[in-house]
Order: sequence, then structure tokens, then C-alpha cells
Amino acid sequence: MSFIPHSQGFILPELPTDNGDGFIVIAHRGASAYAPENTLSSFRLAVEMKAEMMELDVSLSKDGIPVVIHDETVNRTTDANGAVSDFTVDELKVLETGAWFSEDFAGEPFPTLKEVLSEVKGEIAVNIEIKSEAVKNTAEGGIVEKCLQIVRTLGIEKNIIFSSFDYRVMDHLNELAPDLPKAILYEESQSGNLLPSELVKKYKVDAFNFSHRQFSQEWEDDLKVHGIPFFIYTVNEEKLMKELIERGATGIFSDKPDVLKSVVENL
Repeated sequence: MSFIPHSQGFILPELPTDNGDGFIVIAHRGASAYAPENTLSSFRLAVEMKAEMMELDVSLSKDGIPVVIHDETVNRTTDANGAVSDFTVDELKVLETGAWFSEDFAGEPFPTLKEVLSEVKGEIAVNIEIKSEAVKNTAEGGIVEKCLQIVRTLGIEKNIIFSSFDYRVMDHLNELAPDLPKAILYEESQSGNLLPSELVKKYKVDAFNFSHRQFSQEWEDDLKVHGIPFFIYTVNEEKLMKELIERGATGIFSDKPDVLKSVVENL
């Protein structure tokens, strides 16, 4: 297995598509400004746009299958209502998943994690964000283990980084796959007054992910002093993209990876 070693010993995934500038363009839920988020169409478009990484959200269906959706319910992005965990995969598969975004995407299939990763295997790195509502207290048989099984079966460990707002996921990953890259998503109630570097050390992770609205000077100094890779979400304005790149962001999550890529190329 091969990963990108960071100067301070942190590990990041290999980039099948690498623009060669040391910065990582991340397609947030795919190229979600142009296609319905977290769908095969959105992810294919991210690959076509030469994004270096794509981010997706994973929860569990009623029958325990990892599926790709951001919300705890299907209300916003399908033609049904209810918790994701109340639908089996077969029931999710018959939902209308694209028309909410545009009639051009009517009939878009509801994707499982295995389907998405199989579709983009070897073409793009993937940030798998595990949704808090699917996490249980023990690692055995849980969503982390199920996702790891899919990643290992496909043989794409080197191109994956896991993240979550639920810090139990970091503990489960450290137990089940300590060598795989992982990023902690800042969540205030679990973090207390700890600085990014303290959270990274406590949970033994490789990167720190957070909103651009949280990027204080204190955090910037702390991250840079400790050489910690950091990824910032979700940025769609060119001016802010430039500012965050100049402040040292390792990568940025954007719904418009083509715009972000252009900004990076023209700096």
C-alpha cells in the first residue's frame, strides 16, 4: 500500500489525478453545482473536470448497506419522506433522486457506496464522510467496518481518506485500520477548547477539516506550526478560494471544482 507521506509524518491518499501543484481540488458531493449532489452523474462530472478528490457522504440503509446521501432523511433529495435508515436498499433504488435538482436528471439512481467507488476506481481520490446518525458505540459490525470492507474488496485503500463529525469514527478507524488516512471534521461539542493540533494528536488523525467561517488566525498559526494538512469547506466564490489558498490550505471542498481548478492554475 502506498500513500503520500507528509513532511510531519501525516499520511494523505494518493491522487490518481494530480495537477502537480501541491494543492488538492476537492469536488464537494461531486460536481454538485452542476448535477444532483451525491449521485453517479455528479461524481462522473467531477472526474471529467479533473478534480483530484471527491467527497461523499455515507449512511446505512435499513438492511445495513452503506449508501451515499448527505441528509438523515430522504426528504430533500428524493420524492419520498422519512429517515434513510427506514428504507431498504431496494426501496431506496426506486426513489426519484435527480428531478429535485433538474428534470434533466430525472431517473438518476440512488447510489450505494460500492457502486460509486466501483465507478470511479483508479480515477480520483475519495473522501468518505461517515454520517453521525449511522455510527454506533462499537466498531464491530458498524458502518466503519462495512465501508472498510468495500474499500478493501475494491483494492483502493491508497486512494481513500475517511472523515466524520462523530469522533467515535476516528476511534473505530484507529482500531480497525490504523494505517489508513483519516481527517477529523471539527465539531464544537466534542472538541471543547482544544486546538486543531491537540485534536489531531488526541484522535491520531492525518488532517483537520473545517468550515471557512471557522478559520481564525489562532487556528492558522497552530496548523502551520505543527505542519498539519487542512481542508476547508465549502467554497464556491473565486475571491475566497484565492484567499484560503494564500493562507495555506492543503485543499478546498467546492461544488464547482472546475472553477477552483481554474483559480489554482491562474495564481
